[in-house]
Amino acid sequence: MSNKEKANELKALYRKIYRFLRNDRSAEKVGILKRIGREYWQSLSENDRQDAEDQLLRVMKTAVITIEELGLGQSTVYAALLFLFISEGKYPIEKAAQDFGNEVEVILNGLSKTNRFSDKRAAVGSENYVKLLLSMAEDIRVVFILIARHLVLMREVKNRSDAEKLNLSVESAYLYAPLSHRLGLYTVKSELEDLSLKYTDRETYDYIAHKLNETKRSRDKYIQEFIDPIKKRLDKTGLKYDIKGRTKSIHSIQNKLKKQKVEFESIYDLFAIRIILDSPAELEKSQCWQVYSIITDMYQPNPKRLKDWLSIPKSNGYESLHITVMGPASRWVEVQIRTRRMDEIAERGFAAHWKYKGVKSESALDEWLSSLRESLDNKELDIKDKLGDFKLDLYDEEIFVFTPKGDLHKLPKGSTVLDFAFAIHSKLGATCVSGRVNGKNVPIKHVLKSGDQVEINTSSHQSPKQDWLSFVVTSKARNKIRQLLKEEAGKQVDIAKETVERRMKNRKIDMEDALMMQLIKKLKYKTVTDFYVDIASEKLDVNWVIDRYVELGAKESENREVHPIASAESFVMNAPAQETSSSDEMIIDQNLTGVDYKLAKCCNPIFGDDIFGFVSSQGIKIHRVNCPNAQDLFTRFGYRIIKARWSGKTSGSSYTIILRVIGNDHINIVANLMSIISKEDGVQMRSISIDSNDGLFQGNIAVMLANTNMLEQLMKKLKAVKGVKAVSRVN
Repeated sequence: MSNKEKANELKALYRKIYRFLRNDRSAEKVGILKRIGREYWQSLSENDRQDAEDQLLRVMKTAVITIEELGLGQSTVYAALLFLFISEGKYPIEKAAQDFGNEVEVILNGLSKTNRFSDKRAAVGSENYVKLLLSMAEDIRVVFILIARHLVLMREVKNRSDAEKLNLSVESAYLYAPLSHRLGLYTVKSELEDLSLKYTDRETYDYIAHKLNETKRSRDKYIQEFIDPIKKRLDKTGLKYDIKGRTKSIHSIQNKLKKQKVEFESIYDLFAIRIILDSPAELEKSQCWQVYSIITDMYQPNPKRLKDWLSIPKSNGYESLHITVMGPASRWVEVQIRTRRMDEIAERGFAAHWKYKGVKSESALDEWLSSLRESLDNKELDIKDKLGDFKLDLYDEEIFVFTPKGDLHKLPKGSTVLDFAFAIHSKLGATCVSGRVNGKNVPIKHVLKSGDQVEINTSSHQSPKQDWLSFVVTSKARNKIRQLLKEEAGKQVDIAKETVERRMKNRKIDMEDALMMQLIKKLKYKTVTDFYVDIASEKLDVNWVIDRYVELGAKESENREVHPIASAESFVMNAPAQETSSSDEMIIDQNLTGVDYKLAKCCNPIFGDDIFGFVSSQGIKIHRVNCPNAQDLFTRFGYRIIKARWSGKTSGSSYTIILRVIGNDHINIVANLMSIISKEDGVQMRSISIDSNDGLFQGNIAVMLANTNMLEQLMKKLKAVKGVKAVSRVN
C-alpha cells in the first residue's frame, strides 16, 4: 500500500470513529483521546512512524469492527484505541478511570493481562490457553476486542509468511471461530472459517469459489422464482418485511462435500432464503408463525427439518424459525423467518442484546454464562463445545502458568514454584533451589498466579527435604517427594548398618540379628529403618549402641533365661510402595529433531510439500497442509498441531505416490506413458492399473521419487502426451 493510500485509509477510519464517539456527553473524552494520539505521534522519530502507521491502522480497523460489525458501545471503542498508547508506555492505565470511566479501565486491565501471553504461540493450541484467556479477560468485551483484532490479522494475512499464515489459520479454526460461534457472531465465524480454509487448502477454496461464481446466474434466477409468489402473498397481509437469498459460506459447503461425499452439483441447499419482519415486540412470535403458515401453504414442508428457536432460543441468544420446503423443480430450500431484532442478534450476538434489553440483559447474560460453566469442566465434551464461559471467577480453583519457552501448564490454586518444578520433571523438582517468576528471583515456597512465567533454578547439591511436604499442594509433587525421601532413607540405612557391622567386627563382637532386634525394640523403635536413620543422622552414637548391645547380651547370659527368638519378620521394613505418577512430558523442538515420526498415509507427504505435525496416540504423524483431513484436525485438535518443515536438502530417500491419469484410449498411449516414466532420472515405477471404457481410459500409476520438484516435472511431461486429458496426484 502506498503512503497516499495509507493516509487516505487512516482518514476514512478516523472519520468513522470520530462520528461514532462525538456527542454532547463525550466531547471531553474525544478531546483527551486526540491529545494522547497527538502526543504519541510527536514522540516518534521519522524512522518509527512507518511501523507506527501500520500499528495504528490495525488498531483503528479493530475499533471500526467493534462499531460496525459487533455493534459495541463507546467504552469498548475507547479501550480498543487506548490500548496501543498504553502498550507503548505513552499513557498510564491508572488514568483511564478518571479520563474515560470505570468500564474502560476494566476492559483495559483485561486486555493488559491477556496481552502478556498473546505472543506465546506454543500455548495457543492448548485447551488450558482457552481457560487462561477466559479467566483473565475480566469483561466479555475484552473477548470481543480480541476477536476483532484477530479478524483484522486474518484479513491482512496474505502479505505474511507461510508459517504465519498457518499459525493464524489454525488459531482461527480452533479458537476464534468457535469462540465467535458461541457469542452468536455467525458472520465473523463464517469469515474466519473461510479465510482459514483459503490459506490452508487454497485448491479446495478456489474450486468452490469458482463453482459458486459459475452457478451464480442460475442460482439467482431460481431464488427469484421461489420468492416472487411469496412476496405477492405477504404483500396482501400488510406485514412489513425484507426478503433475500443468502449463499452459504465456502467452509460450510466444503464440510457438506466431505460429509455427504457428493459432487458440488449434488448439494441442494447451497443457499437459504431469509425473511426479516419489522414487528413490534409483542407481535414478534405471532407474525413469524403467520409467515410460516403462508410459506407451508405454498410449498410442501419437510417436518423433520423444522427448527423452532422462537419458543426456546439457543444458549447464545439466537432466535429464529427454520423450515425446509420443496421448491420449484423439486429442490429443497431452507427458509429462515425472524424479526429485525432477532436478525441483529444473529449477526452480532450478545452485543446486540445490550442494545435491545439495556440493563436487564445482564441477568440474561449471567444465565447464559452459568449454563456454560459446566460444559468447560466436562471432560467428555469436545473443545469446540466448551468455549463460552467468561466469568472472572470461573477458574478460581485453577491457575495457568508458562514455561520460559511459552508452554502452558495448569495447576491447582495455591501451587508453588516447587509444585511447578515437579509438574515439568521429577528431576527438576528434586534439585530445585529457587525460581524466577516474571524475571524476579523468588523462593521455592512462592505461590504462583495465573499468567506467571516461571523459570526453575537447580543445584546438583540439592535434595528433597521433609519440610517440602508442608507447602506443596499437588499430588504429583507430594508423592514424588515422599518417594525420594524414602529412597534417600534407604540409602542412609544401608550406610548406617554397614558402619555398625564394621565397628562390631573391629571390637571382635559377633552380631546376632535376634539380639539386635531385641535391642531395637527395647529402645522403643517401631521399625528397623527408623533406628538406622537415627544412627545415620548421628542422633544415636554407634559406640553407645554397641555398648548397649553388649550389656543386653551379658545380662541375658547371666540370668540364663531362655528367651524365644523373635522373628525378624515382624521387624523387617516393608518395601516402600511404588508411587505412581504420570510419565514426564517429552518436549520436542519444532524441527522434530531426534523425534520419531511417521508420514501420514491419508495424504502421503513427500519432500517439498508444505507440512505440519499432528501428535496422535501412535506418535507424531506428518501431514500435508492441504491434506483432506487437515481442516478437521485444525478445528477439533488445534492443541495437537505442531510446526514441521523439511530440513536441509533432499536425501537419498524415495517416496511412493500415486498418479491418476485420464485420457483418450489411443493406440500405444500406455506404452508412451511407461516410456516417459522409465526415462526419468530418479523415478521408479512400482505399479500401473488402467481401465478402458467407451474410448476413454483412466488409471492409477504408482511411482517412487524423491521430492516435489521431480513430481511436478514428471506430471508436466505426462500431461504433454497426446491423448492425456488430466494428471493428478491421489491423496
